[in-house]
Amino acid sequence: MTGNRPNHAPGDTRKHPQRVGSAVMFGHGVLGVLMATGQAPLGWWWATLAALVVMFHILPLDAAPRNWGWRAWATGTGYFAASLFWIIEPFFIEPERHGWMAPFALVLMAGGMALFWAIAGWGAARMAQGRGRLVALVAALVALELLRGRVFTGFPWAMLGHVLVGTPLMQLAAWGGAGALSLLVAGAAGLPALAQTGAQRGAAVLGSVALVAGLWVWGTGRTDVPAPRDHIIRLAQPNAPQAEKWQGDNPQRFFNRLLDQTAAPADPAPALIVWPETAVPFFLEYAGDGLAMMAQAAHAHGPDTVLAFGVQRYDAGRYFNSLAVLDITARVTQTYDKHHLVPFGEYVPLSEFLLGSGMAGFAAQVLQGYSAGPGPALLDMGPLGHALPLICYESIFPRHLRGTGRPDWVLQITNDAWFGEMTGPFQHLAQARLRAVEQGLPVLRAANTGVSAVIDARGGMVAQLGLGETGFLDAPLPGALPPTAYARLGDAPVWGVVLVLFGAMVARRRRQNVINR
Repeated sequence: MTGNRPNHAPGDTRKHPQRVGSAVMFGHGVLGVLMATGQAPLGWWWATLAALVVMFHILPLDAAPRNWGWRAWATGTGYFAASLFWIIEPFFIEPERHGWMAPFALVLMAGGMALFWAIAGWGAARMAQGRGRLVALVAALVALELLRGRVFTGFPWAMLGHVLVGTPLMQLAAWGGAGALSLLVAGAAGLPALAQTGAQRGAAVLGSVALVAGLWVWGTGRTDVPAPRDHIIRLAQPNAPQAEKWQGDNPQRFFNRLLDQTAAPADPAPALIVWPETAVPFFLEYAGDGLAMMAQAAHAHGPDTVLAFGVQRYDAGRYFNSLAVLDITARVTQTYDKHHLVPFGEYVPLSEFLLGSGMAGFAAQVLQGYSAGPGPALLDMGPLGHALPLICYESIFPRHLRGTGRPDWVLQITNDAWFGEMTGPFQHLAQARLRAVEQGLPVLRAANTGVSAVIDARGGMVAQLGLGETGFLDAPLPGALPPTAYARLGDAPVWGVVLVLFGAMVARRRRQNVINR
């Protein structure tokens, strides 16, 4: 059965459909792939909505919860396979050694992430009856997306709401974050499927269109941003491909490129120069003449220019992925250690618990892993105010922007060269834009191979250096807006809506059970 209408008359005791055929599973997988086209760089948000509308329409309302779980899992597998295929790129940095693992990584990642959708489908069918299942599914998809950002350290990538980044609709994130955007996408797609007659369906479609159009107009009007500060920030982009970055004489060549970009003349002179993640070919504690060379390059702009750069750091047997601030005397004035590391990419989970701190440090050295820093922290940048540093992966977690006092702006350094040139870097950039909207704060982003960008407090792209470009970008530091509702409340409002929907569907099912008795 593929429609919303039940096969059985009221009171019919025949078993509801349990099995899901391979053709149906394949069809749901194709729908998932179509949904993924809304993610950056394509940004076809309307295709995501259309595919979701079809998914809601073809779910059989009288099917067993297991049936819904399998269908949701197939859809999610297609969606995450198409959205996250950039994860295979690191395996092709050294394809002769690691290339064989790429398909396994993609299959496991897509199938694993789709389990959250499977739980949502199965749970919605268990919780409600009839068309109430569709309402429960909207709530469950949003709830499971929010949980996906938390469990097992979290991975809130390719959320449904991310397809709205770059549209006026993303301004809704100032009130409810990415969860509110996902609620809008799932709700607008599910509304037409609630109708039982042709007239109702027409009204539901109009209601869905009116909801999206109204919020679109509202978001279009949110263009006011504070005047930028008088201070210029320079973002350096050396464009060092990951496969070449550490080969032969390349580390010195890319380091010299950064020095040249730093010393290049400017009027007015930059107050801060930012290098990307792991930009230098030495450990902070074993820099040799490196720091002096960097300070000399920054000194070309005057005595007040400082340099922030990504560097690896060693301390008591531990290795850290860090950001350091250097003044023109070659003195490191502040450091920040990345605290949210990539599991299996930057560290081995539970290694310290299983091996002890000393052996864990040794394991990190052998496995080229890092130890986690203490947590979010602010950098005092003098006349530039307080900056919240984020290193690469940390920018995908909204909660890390709420773990300190309110900063004046956000500084992200990253090395997206690991993720190719097709989708990954653009999706990472989209999430940086979303963080700006959520907090009402400007984000300055220095990326090794791009996209380096200056993002204003509404998520607008003030200036950028494209992917694969070599150069630097000078721009004034944008101003900040007052704290948003999301900055104050986080995901609580969205959780409130989700719980209300769940409660309403449970109550509705109980009333139906009483009537059927």
